[in-house]
Amino acid sequence: MGPHISESALSGLVEDLAGEVIIPGDPGYEEARTLHNGMIDHRPSVIAQCESQADVSNAILFGRACDLPIAVRGGGHSVAGTSVIDGSLVVDLRRMHTVVVDPENMTVRVGGGATMGQMDHACQPFHVATTGGRVSTTGIGGFTLGGGSGWLERKFGLASDNLLAADLITAEGKHVRTSAEEHPELFWALHGGGGNFGVATSLTLRLHELPRMSVVMLFFLPENAPEVVRTFRDIAESAPDEVGGGTIYLPAPPEPFVPPELVGRLVCGTLLTYAGPVEEIRELAAPLFALRPVIEIVTDIPYAELQSMLDDPPGLRNYWSAEYLTEFPDEAVDVFCDRGAAIPLPAATQHVLFVQGGAVAAGAGPYPQPWRTAPWAVHPFATWEDPSMDEAEIQWVRDVRADARPWAIDAVYLNFVGAEGEQRVVSSFGEENYRRLAAVKAEYDPENVFHFNHNIVPAA
Repeated sequence: MGPHISESALSGLVEDLAGEVIIPGDPGYEEARTLHNGMIDHRPSVIAQCESQADVSNAILFGRACDLPIAVRGGGHSVAGTSVIDGSLVVDLRRMHTVVVDPENMTVRVGGGATMGQMDHACQPFHVATTGGRVSTTGIGGFTLGGGSGWLERKFGLASDNLLAADLITAEGKHVRTSAEEHPELFWALHGGGGNFGVATSLTLRLHELPRMSVVMLFFLPENAPEVVRTFRDIAESAPDEVGGGTIYLPAPPEPFVPPELVGRLVCGTLLTYAGPVEEIRELAAPLFALRPVIEIVTDIPYAELQSMLDDPPGLRNYWSAEYLTEFPDEAVDVFCDRGAAIPLPAATQHVLFVQGGAVAAGAGPYPQPWRTAPWAVHPFATWEDPSMDEAEIQWVRDVRADARPWAIDAVYLNFVGAEGEQRVVSSFGEENYRRLAAVKAEYDPENVFHFNHNIVPAA
């Protein structure tokens, strides 16, 4: 127990919470403090596993009374590990995972601790969906409040574009409901501002009809990669908004669809997702089939299954970043491919290029997300097991960023990056937006209680 926590205060928290209070030495403590990123090994003083808004409020008031740093955990996917901090109180939302689908009004309400997979599976029977992340274990709260980039974004916009309302518990333990009509400035700030303004206990999101979903996933030998990437680029640039996807370098995984002789070898893959029937996306992808893929997966697929298709296992060591590009000319293709061929092995590292545009760019005006105007995103996603590879993997990610700078803008989707400094945060919102966000922060969290995030410093 930390030096600021008295037995009576801790007993009071236990009595106040419908959920569970866990401290070091308790059964379940090790599991409760473990995050997706295996590089993070933090030991919080108290973990409050909340089950209600009242629990969240009581936990925050306890943490402040005991002068404990306060971290907030949803899915636990933050690459910087900011949801579990040494010596902190962790407000753990994972028990608050209720999902209520309203197909008549085309909305879904999710608890602050719900994951993407829980929402997608609840929506699947109604043939509806909203833009979700590309990994099913991602927490919806942090994903959406950070902006929310996913396969459906070109058709339906970012997840934050589909945010209709949110319930927050503030740093003072008070409940605030926000929407376009209620606390509109706070609502604006939640479109990319992340967890800076309070703990999101529920989100209401707009749904869209999604009767069919299909994919074309192709893998090629790396010597063919430059032509493959250029072809993918040309297809994506003229594709309808129903198309999403990316191109990727990675070691071929040990999956049933991968021939044994390719497992662990570097390959170049392309993925085209399509909000429609497989026959149409196959036709669009015809130029890629002409380049002799060594693996072909062409199928209709339920959206919830697509969302879990690229799940990476927890516990690996992770280091990610991103750059957003104004263009992707042939010179950039060659640089991208050279760095992809240099992925440190053995690892599960991925070198990804995502296509944007469509509704992402069309909705850029009102929100503090200048990165969304860029048509391309380069996302070096390093994951590995052996700690002796830390330096090589981290340097590789930094080299990818340096390679991309000639075509990059200053702004970046912050959910894709770790702790890269205050200026990275400011530039990702833009200075004018940042000042406006700082004013909202000063109103709802003037003492910067919620600072374990891509932090927005309260305006003076």
